[in-house]
Amino acid sequence: MFMSARHQEGLAHLLYGVSHGGGFVALTGEVGTGKTTLCHCLLQQLPENIDIALILNPKLNAIELLASICDELRVTYDQKKYSLKNLVDALNHHLLATHANGRRTVVMIDEAQNLSLVVLEQIRLLTNLETSKTKLLQIILVGQPELQELLNRTELRQLNQRITARYHLTPFTLAETRAYIRHRLLVCKGDPELFKDSAIRAVFKLSKGIPRMINIICHSALLGAYSKDIRSITPTIIDQVFKETLGFNREPPSLVKLLLGVLALSCIAAGFFYKDQYSLNIPPLADKTVAANNLPSQPTPPPAPKIKLAPVAKLRPFGAWLEDNSLTLTAALKSALMAWEREIPANHQLDCNIAAQQAGLNCLFDKGNWKDMVAYNRPTVLEFSPSPGIKRYVLLTSATGDRVTLDFGRKITFSLADVLNYWDGYYLLLWQSPKPGLTNIVSWKSSDNVPWLREQLASIDGTNPTVRYPRFFDTALRNRLMAFQKSCNLPQTGKVNAKTIIYLDNATGANGSPHLTED
Repeated sequence: MFMSARHQEGLAHLLYGVSHGGGFVALTGEVGTGKTTLCHCLLQQLPENIDIALILNPKLNAIELLASICDELRVTYDQKKYSLKNLVDALNHHLLATHANGRRTVVMIDEAQNLSLVVLEQIRLLTNLETSKTKLLQIILVGQPELQELLNRTELRQLNQRITARYHLTPFTLAETRAYIRHRLLVCKGDPELFKDSAIRAVFKLSKGIPRMINIICHSALLGAYSKDIRSITPTIIDQVFKETLGFNREPPSLVKLLLGVLALSCIAAGFFYKDQYSLNIPPLADKTVAANNLPSQPTPPPAPKIKLAPVAKLRPFGAWLEDNSLTLTAALKSALMAWEREIPANHQLDCNIAAQQAGLNCLFDKGNWKDMVAYNRPTVLEFSPSPGIKRYVLLTSATGDRVTLDFGRKITFSLADVLNYWDGYYLLLWQSPKPGLTNIVSWKSSDNVPWLREQLASIDGTNPTVRYPRFFDTALRNRLMAFQKSCNLPQTGKVNAKTIIYLDNATGANGSPHLTED
């Protein structure tokens, strides 16, 4: 993750708003400036006592939005018959219970500029859910600059006054663009000087400093240079891929525009002139017929052959695949066990913990972002919400770039964007302990698993200091573990949990585990 000064400041505003609790936080920025990426950074740094509800599709009415929030927070309600009042009551009861247990709740709404005035007003009313001392719900609105205009409307002045922190992300400067490109090259162990400085200036000029545009232009430039076996990126390559990939052409100079206009007017005037001349010299209809009859006969061309086109297959949108009622958690778990080449329980009634235990595996059910979930590099059951109250479960078998392959009884490949429109962030992962019985290691205690941890870290960081008590999880070992967690973008807790064990296993070989394929 490249954190520019603007992104660091934006993240600080979000963390400030969340840590102080209650009210609204607003994050705005142009398309492609990194708002969603910044939100994922926030999710990774939230304290463990915060529950998060992430709403990615805000084009909902008030009832649908409340139902989505309840689904995200695992709030139970009557899914066959529910109303605005029932949903608010259920949510309020849940918030009071979580508050009593020392937990706080945050709702994050992406693309919030698409919210209607009625829905925004209902969201404002949700912040009235409170105890005598504190508000029970924190709401983060993320959207394009249109969100600012929307919040400034008179009808929403009450909501606008409740925003405790707001920040507007702006594009990169030239210096930040240069640092960003070189950062990306260094992360993938590439040559930071691959892009000439003149090419970087061309990228900045054409992208206007927007990170997403920088990514597209640089990616296309690398492909173009590779295809021509060119060892460095020049402004000529940047200009070419900008036109070819994005379909943009630089506007012609004003003088050229003027000449084109004069030429167009001249053509129109000439057309009218020749039209008048033609109308004055047209022979009578009878003369035309005689003249036509006097022309030598021409052979009749053969009729063009009729070409029968094969019918075009209609592609099913991803949402249509999720209409299948058989996509249950049990069916997805069965597919996951088959990927591990383990036996299916005889009764086919799969409870994850029981089935996994019988198969010598462990279950990890969690919520996170796509990048971190794919980093596990294992077949993973994804939870989808095609409509309020409906859940579908499908096994992920491959994730390569912007393509995702899922197991619907047969493997089907979709675009990542289509999948993310329905994925609610929850996933179920089967994993195998690299050491029998190892599921966690507690700091500042002795156990037989601590020497294993020392061995794994030694193979990763290359250091193996001599210690007096190798079975004791001391401060030095904890610091080394936190450095590893930081390098993997894991929460730096200094604790060895399931996620950390999987990452350690991956870093040292992950022998015996099935991985996401490259198809």
